[in-house]
Order: sequence, then structure tokens, then C-alpha cells
Amino acid sequence: MTDNLSRLDDEDYPVVSMGQAAELLGVQPAFLRSLDTSGALQPHRTDGGHRRYSRRQLRVATRLRELLDEGHTLLSAETIMDLENRLDDTDSARQRADDARDHATAALDTARVDLRSRTDELTAAREQVEDLNDRIRDLR
Repeated sequence: MTDNLSRLDDEDYPVVSMGQAAELLGVQPAFLRSLDTSGALQPHRTDGGHRRYSRRQLRVATRLRELLDEGHTLLSAETIMDLENRLDDTDSARQRADDARDHATAALDTARVDLRSRTDELTAAREQVEDLNDRIRDLR
């Protein structure tokens, strides 16, 4: 039972009927059918052939409706959404790269501090060896 309920958290799980989707989005069911017919939005079909929409698909339909209301054709609206998605993906990739760079920079800074510390230790050890060598020479 819990596994079935957890699927509702999945934004791609088709749970909303076409009538519910139309009501939630404030559109006519014909609008959603037209998106399906055009291939712009392909809802899941139940065994009985009824359309079911996921949360992600509802967001897509909402954005398409906004763009269409702004006067874009369906093709240009789909192109705009594709470009927006690519931009989001690029922004995410840039953020991951920035995070990796920051992590590498922090690791490098830590390594530099460690190297300075070890260099200081080595210098001190060399001085001790020289002192000991001087003492040995003095003893001879």
C-alpha cells in the first residue's frame, strides 16, 4: 500500500484525468485533446483509453497555454519550451561545474596549507640535522 502511495510523489506518475486537468488548468478538455493530437503533450492512456496526466505534463500544458495566449503558434511555443529546458539544463550543468570547481579549490587550498606545514617541518628537521652534524664535528 505504501509503495502505491509513494508513486503519487513522482511528478511523472499519471494520476489526473483529462476533466480534472482541464479544470485545474482553467482550459477546455478540447485544448488538452488538441495538444495530444498534435503530439505536443502525450498523456498516459488507461486500458480503457482514458487520458491521464502527470504533474509534469500539467506544467507543460500550463506553459504551452501561456505561450499560446501570448500569440505564439504551437510550433513556436514548443520551440520556446525546448530552449527554456535546454537553458535550465545548461544552468544546472554550470552550477554542478561551479560546485565541483569550488570543491576542488577548497581541496587545493587544504593541500597547500598541508604542504606549507610539511615544508616547515622539513625545514626544521634539516636544521636539527645540521645542528647534530655541527655537534658531531665539534666532538671530533
